[in-house]
Amino acid sequence: MKRAIIVFTLGGAIGVVAGFALGIFAYPYIFLADVVAEERLENVADKNLVATGTFIHANPSDPIHYGSGGVTLYDDVIHLEDDFEVGPGPAYHVYLVPLDEVTPNSEVDTTMYIDLGRLRAFKGSQVYPIPAGIELKKYGHAIVWCERFGVLISPAKLAFK
Repeated sequence: MKRAIIVFTLGGAIGVVAGFALGIFAYPYIFLADVVAEERLENVADKNLVATGTFIHANPSDPIHYGSGGVTLYDDVIHLEDDFEVGPGPAYHVYLVPLDEVTPNSEVDTTMYIDLGRLRAFKGSQVYPIPAGIELKKYGHAIVWCERFGVLISPAKLAFK
């Protein structure tokens, strides 16, 4: 009887941990993958265009972590364009990174990056405010970064005007 209780308790604990881990990984794929953002940038004519770029698939041998689409940087906001898309996953954030080159091996988390916020959707137009007083020319890339696992999802090299 004592052995049955131990086996039952241990099996229950393993089941809870496995269920929780599966939930963390599966949640974005099941519930958020079909969400398409449609945020529109207001008063575009009044904004000062600073830079543009295109998100790329940083590691073509990795089928899970990919990205594509345009990004536009203005004085006060960054706009992920209508064609923006990344592979789904947990805890993605939009960063401005002060590096001239960003690869999957870059130590982004040790730089003085600017976290613009959590990614709202894996596809579509999105707008993120940029804090005042930032010298934008110091930031050569906009990236999508997975904070939970410290993984580069997609970089976009910024071409300044």
